[in-house]
Amino acid sequence: MAASEENSSLFLVFVLTMITLPLVPYTIYRLYCAVTKKAKTIYCQCSECSRSGKHRKSLFKRISNFSTYGNLTVLLLWVIVVILVYYIKHINREVQPFEPFSILGLESGASESDIKKSYRRLSILYHPDKNPDPEAHKYFVEFISKAYQALTDPVSRENYEKYGHPDGQQGFQMGIALPQFLLNIDGASGGILLLGIVGVCILLPLLIAVIYLSRSSKYAGNHVMHQTLSTYYYFMKPSLAPSKVMDVFLKAAEYMEMPVRRSDDEPLQKLFVTVRSELNLDLKNIRTEQAKFWKQHPSLVKMELLIQAHLIRESIALLPSLQKDLKNMLELAPRLLEELMKIAVLPRSPQGHGWLRPAVGVVELSQNIIQAVPLSTRKAGGGNSEGSAPFLQLPHFSEATVKKIVRKKVRTFQDLRGMPVEERTELLTQAAGLSAAEAHDVDLVLEMIPSVSIDVTCETEGEEGIQEGDVVTMYAWVTLRRGNGLTGALPHTPLFPFHKEENYWVLLAETTSNDLWLSQKVTFMEEAAAIAAASKAIQETKEALGANFIDINSAVKEAIEKVKNGSRLVMGKFQAPAEGTYNLTLYCLCDAWIACDTKTNHKLKVLKRNHAGMRGHMAEEGPVADNGIEEEEEEEVEEYDDHESEYSDDEIDDKKTKGKISNGGVAHQRGSSSEDSDTDE
Repeated sequence: MAASEENSSLFLVFVLTMITLPLVPYTIYRLYCAVTKKAKTIYCQCSECSRSGKHRKSLFKRISNFSTYGNLTVLLLWVIVVILVYYIKHINREVQPFEPFSILGLESGASESDIKKSYRRLSILYHPDKNPDPEAHKYFVEFISKAYQALTDPVSRENYEKYGHPDGQQGFQMGIALPQFLLNIDGASGGILLLGIVGVCILLPLLIAVIYLSRSSKYAGNHVMHQTLSTYYYFMKPSLAPSKVMDVFLKAAEYMEMPVRRSDDEPLQKLFVTVRSELNLDLKNIRTEQAKFWKQHPSLVKMELLIQAHLIRESIALLPSLQKDLKNMLELAPRLLEELMKIAVLPRSPQGHGWLRPAVGVVELSQNIIQAVPLSTRKAGGGNSEGSAPFLQLPHFSEATVKKIVRKKVRTFQDLRGMPVEERTELLTQAAGLSAAEAHDVDLVLEMIPSVSIDVTCETEGEEGIQEGDVVTMYAWVTLRRGNGLTGALPHTPLFPFHKEENYWVLLAETTSNDLWLSQKVTFMEEAAAIAAASKAIQETKEALGANFIDINSAVKEAIEKVKNGSRLVMGKFQAPAEGTYNLTLYCLCDAWIACDTKTNHKLKVLKRNHAGMRGHMAEEGPVADNGIEEEEEEEVEEYDDHESEYSDDEIDDKKTKGKISNGGVAHQRGSSSEDSDTDE
């Protein structure tokens, strides 16, 4: 084999190796994810979602889903690998090792007469005097003549039989995995080699570093601009009403960078007239309010008009350019709302508490954007105690439809959900004027809407009571049920043009003080991850309490069974506040559905820290009962008002609840009952 051919072959082998080393494991990983990934058949089956086309499994849709940059890159690399393998194999066939017996068509150890006969036979075929083909001449000179000489010369044949080569024992040879033209170090190839070394070793890493640094300086790890996070942090206030959350949300830098074209002026003027009632303008000073509205930043004006057009479901009438801008806006909305939520729950007070009121407002805004429901529909009115917003998320429902069913004494959304199917179908077809198919769509969506319940416990690990300054652990099991039996599902969002998974925010708060003690996001889509998290948490808790292996194993199995049945474990730790009784509320808010949120009250009793080291007992005055537990005299505790939306006519009662506690222990209240039934341990 010639040196140049060896180097070329080695270079191709080197390139093939460098490509396949990362490509093979990455491809296996992608295939594994594709096989184990759950099929997205857990979406709404109503006619409106089918017409939206988001879940349509057409050939074009499948090709579009496959034709991502990552998939096309992997496919291209595999094509290159196949070409390299074929080319390397072809080179190896052309450059065969020198085998004189094979060249002459003889078996190893043939006699000299056989060698001469074969040589004469091949000479007739390939000798230049007999065959004028240049390739035949080349083959005769380079192979046949050399093979005949090697086998007829005694020394050459002895060397071949002994060392495998006519020239005798060969020395060790090394090749370099570079193409031959780069090894000819003259003016041109030397410059190419130098440029290649500089480009690969210096310029390429420098370019990657510059791109990474420029992107990291502009975006955070969650692909949200740093400027957006700073803006949200600055405008976030503890008393931020849900109706004002929209103003903060639209100030994102991503939205401010969206272009405002001159051709958008007239359509935006018309759109302003359409959505003016949703802009919270003072009708008494409408001219002043309009002038003030148009004096805002042009991007802010445009984004607010577009989002209001989406909420009132008038986006179809927009120009194609504005529809494209609205689609880009909605694509960023879930990501920005999640960051806005994280900033709302960020600890700001000296006790490490966040703010409840803006957090609830962010979730409510997310619900309205996902379901395309105006914010004003959350206000109670017209005989409807909770507004028409929950009804408008149902297919084929409008304000007129809501008024018709309210006349039939269906005051709340829960009343409609709780009706038997036959009775509800009769109501929708006869009173509301829907067809049988439309009523069936409503039933399908109602079966998709989740019902959530919470079971919460707060305790200090290894201790009987909670004293001020203790680290308290909250254990909350959030259970989800649907009428169709699914646990994880995609919500009914026909007007939201992107896939949106349900996320639930669990918030432990004291409503009267607006303090948010704990917050955590929960999803019901990934069961395996939930099982692993719950098992690890239960195991660590039991081990910290000194439980044996059997008890730990039993507790872990019970937790796994709960997760498989549609529950998720939410754990959080906080420091016990000063001595007193705290009326806490645990919220579970969904960012995709309206009126499926739930909350439960929990009374937390914190004792004064006993410096003598005794827990759960008060050594001071007070009669002691026969069972060893001190009697307590508890004043009547006023029921505190639950947190209401800004769009409700009810005002939040800021009265704080106080109670005298004379014994140790924790009283746990479970479920959604509003009664204060306390059990003293």
